[in-house]
Amino acid sequence: MEGTILVADDDRTIRTVLAQALTRAGCRVRATGTASTLWRWIEEGEGDVVVTDVMMPDGDALDLLPAIRKKRPDLPVIVMSAQNTVMTAIRAAEVGAYEYLPKPFDLKEVLGQVAKALNQKSRRLPAVEDEPAQREDNLPLIGRSPAMQEVYRILARLMNTDLGVMINGESGTGKELVARALHNFGLRKNGPFVAINMAAIPRDLIESELFGHEKGAFTGADRAMAGKFEQAKGGTLFLDEVGDMPLDAQTRLLRVLQEGEFTRVGGRDLQTADVRIIAATHQDLRSLINEGRFREDLFYRLNVVPIRLPPLRERLDDVPDLARAFLRKAETEGLPRKTISKEALDILKKQEWTGNVRELENLMRRLCVLCPDDVISGTVMAQEISARPSSAASPQGTQPQRLAHAIEAHLRRYFDLHGDSLPPDGLYDRILKEMELPLIALSLSATRGNQVRTAELLGINRNTLRKKIKDLDIRVTRGKRMM
Repeated sequence: MEGTILVADDDRTIRTVLAQALTRAGCRVRATGTASTLWRWIEEGEGDVVVTDVMMPDGDALDLLPAIRKKRPDLPVIVMSAQNTVMTAIRAAEVGAYEYLPKPFDLKEVLGQVAKALNQKSRRLPAVEDEPAQREDNLPLIGRSPAMQEVYRILARLMNTDLGVMINGESGTGKELVARALHNFGLRKNGPFVAINMAAIPRDLIESELFGHEKGAFTGADRAMAGKFEQAKGGTLFLDEVGDMPLDAQTRLLRVLQEGEFTRVGGRDLQTADVRIIAATHQDLRSLINEGRFREDLFYRLNVVPIRLPPLRERLDDVPDLARAFLRKAETEGLPRKTISKEALDILKKQEWTGNVRELENLMRRLCVLCPDDVISGTVMAQEISARPSSAASPQGTQPQRLAHAIEAHLRRYFDLHGDSLPPDGLYDRILKEMELPLIALSLSATRGNQVRTAELLGINRNTLRKKIKDLDIRVTRGKRMM
């Protein structure tokens, strides 16, 4: 690498480490501990790349960035911060930082980003006319763990784009929160944010929900209705649990994404699909593609930028911040004010959290009501954890459960995840389908695709088996056992 790097950090050790590493890499380095000196060097035309901390003794480097971009729009600025929140990453992107790196940083990554910035220094950045207003510290996403830092960096890069996004994560990880953050801080923030859960809509009504329908289009359509694409015009359409879309609706959606136009069900007038699509799923869509249950071409249309949202068990260091935030949120909703002890937080950090962030939030809300003291103690937390019907407290080395017990535990967790609300209607059919699918698929695999033998094994009529294979979209492979 060749070039002059301006390093600004109030920590002398960090300045020394960066200066030595950059010098060994072939760069000339000027280092300072103040924002005022950094600005003086920039005004004098010094430097090819800037590497700076955000918080300096005499100012905030992010507040300085708009002036830097006006003065020297071709100067890449790499910002680093120990305040590893999503808002820091978003602010850095908004004011035009070349890259945002959380502290503690990886020295190799810093050197790599500097080399990349030197190579792309000729790229011009649009000037910023006004400094952005300070945002309230009401974070759309909470957590400073390494697992969340990569999520924040991807979000920051996406804020000024209109690219499609696919969010993959287990139930309860906060996929809709990520989608809302992308919308609220993105190009379409002044438009509507419309969400639709594919798992909660009857299969025969999905197209009507997405694209709307005209009066008389089908039985019960006594009036015309705008679909989600129309409602989200100029904004963002969030397709939650997109893996549950039936194949015919997938085909229609793909055609709309390709052509950018659609018609209402039963209608003829073409309408423009002016929306940004953000999709989410807890399923492995590639496995569904292999099973013939999800269109590969639609997957590539939706999966332009993938974001993996880590489960709570991979970011247990975030549990204290999340727990305190949920207590504050509960207080604003009228529940009793509570604080939480370190002992209680230590107990929370040892749980598995199969219900993820949603499970933790519901627990904190319940404790706001049930805990008699102002401070949630370790004793109260241990009692609540051991008493609740959740795998968050599943003991190690337990014996296999009877099927009925396993199903009951699963359903208890499912109802618990919805807190005071009820799950979407149609629960009976959804649960039966979840049980039927693996039962029939594994039985077919065990009989190597022999449908006569499978019907006998299950104790059902062969025609009934054929109908269920079709309804459940089960792929049958004869002569091959998968078990």
